[in-house]
Amino acid sequence: MTARPVLWSFRRCPYAMRARLALASANIPVELREVVLRDKPQTFLDTSPSATVPCLDTGAKTDGGVIDESLDIMIWALEQNDPEGLADMPEEGHALIQFCDGPFKTALDHYKYPTRYEGVDPASSRDEAMGFIERLEAQLGGAAWLFGEAPRLADLAVLPFIRQFAHVDLAWWQDQPFSGVQRWLERIKASERFAAIMRKYPQWQPGDAGQPFPES
Repeated sequence: MTARPVLWSFRRCPYAMRARLALASANIPVELREVVLRDKPQTFLDTSPSATVPCLDTGAKTDGGVIDESLDIMIWALEQNDPEGLADMPEEGHALIQFCDGPFKTALDHYKYPTRYEGVDPASSRDEAMGFIERLEAQLGGAAWLFGEAPRLADLAVLPFIRQFAHVDLAWWQDQPFSGVQRWLERIKASERFAAIMRKYPQWQPGDAGQPFPES
């Protein structure tokens, strides 16, 4: 068994962001290996069944020893340790995550990368994605977080994708009438934890020890 779990990550990937957020909240030490997606090391390809980040090798010699989905990594981390009660969330939170990972992510990709898809209208895709922003605005209802007085799993799981959506055209985003979601996003982006999980790390090379994460 390895000394600590190994997290294969890519700094700007929204899926990897939310995995790092959960691991940081759970305060589970891992060895972070930063992957450059155009130059994936063979060791990573041998570990990840999907060849995508994030991928967590827990070191356990079982079928569940390698976790290849970001949400599964989040849930695994909180099952080990959940000092902030992130998993204490109603079913509606899981429904929000599911919609984010499905219809919203599809509309976001069509909006952000229209040249990758045939017959896509980015303006229509943006309007479609805004339906989820309206849903989050209603869920917040003027509160700081989606469910109660503290962040929950849903806040951290959907955040990187809302950030990605906002940054496609930040000036346009800031001009939209969704002040609750805008404040929610800026609050998390300005937090020490977000700054910590977005630190830049060098590309992992064979033989490297990797980077300790979260940093003390």
